[in-house]
Amino acid sequence: MSSKASKTIGVLNLQGAVTEHLNMLATIDLVIPITVKKPEQLSQVDGLIIPGGESTAISRLIRQNGLFEPIQEFAKQGKGIFGTCAGLVLCGNETSHSEVEQLGLMDIVVERNGFGRQIASFETMLDIAPIGQQVPAVFIRAPYIARAGKQVTQLAFIDNHCVMAEQDNILVCSFHAELTTDNRIMRYFIEKC
Repeated sequence: MSSKASKTIGVLNLQGAVTEHLNMLATIDLVIPITVKKPEQLSQVDGLIIPGGESTAISRLIRQNGLFEPIQEFAKQGKGIFGTCAGLVLCGNETSHSEVEQLGLMDIVVERNGFGRQIASFETMLDIAPIGQQVPAVFIRAPYIARAGKQVTQLAFIDNHCVMAEQDNILVCSFHAELTTDNRIMRYFIEKC
């Protein structure tokens, strides 16, 4: 009999790959996935996923829905945040694309669409030290981390570009782990929550 408590994980439901993250979370025992659209819902969750989508649109919707400062406060409380693809862009503190209002949760400079446009999408396997070998990763208009501060642990690379990193309770990746059947990255994130 396990004495582990269940964890409620929110998926920011403004735009992007929301359903795919909910489906991935549903494959993990003791996890209750819910969608988050309003600031008051953050008090109900142990961790928050900012999914891939269109980073400019998501950043505008975060501001319009009054979620900007509440998400920053959520992170300051030490609760886990996982940004995938566009979510990585939003978690950073600098990008060359000024139309995206970043949350500044992580000391990273992000290159949006760093691997090219949609036509340059690809799948690969990554070895990620704290997670495992041969972790499937789907890259779609993927960003990469161009520069990372000293407190950032860089976890995975493609062509010398960082595609996954963590800083304290914040985890980000350039790719879509939720589009695979491998839930190891999601499990790793849940341990942070």
